Amino acid sequence: MEKILTSLMPNSVFQAVPFLIDFPAQRFWIDYDKEADVLYISFQRPQQATDSKMTDDGILFRYRGKQLVGITVLEASTRAFNKRTRKSNRKVAAKKSKYGHHKVGANQL
Repeated sequence: MEKILTSLMPNSVFQAVPFLIDFPAQRFWIDYDKEADVLYISFQRPQQATDSKMTDDGILFRYRGKQLVGITVLEASTRAFNKRTRKSNRKVAAKKSKYGHHKVGANQL
């Protein structure tokens, strides 16, 4: 069931504005699947990705050729952001990814 828009909703939008205007793409689409807790960010619609790479911490980068066309964030609700430090509060396992053997470190993308 979708959330009902309330008068409190603009506060969430206003808090997101600095991040949205600093985003590396001028046009993008965001979808969130609450049941699966997955956030989808698309830079092109349709994505028609031909390849993907997953980081150790559950971020999936989707490519069409060499062009990044989307990002999928697994366990999205666990990725709180600390406004003061401008860093994620999420602890990432240093050794083994629970997302399977198709892993790539963020510095390898």
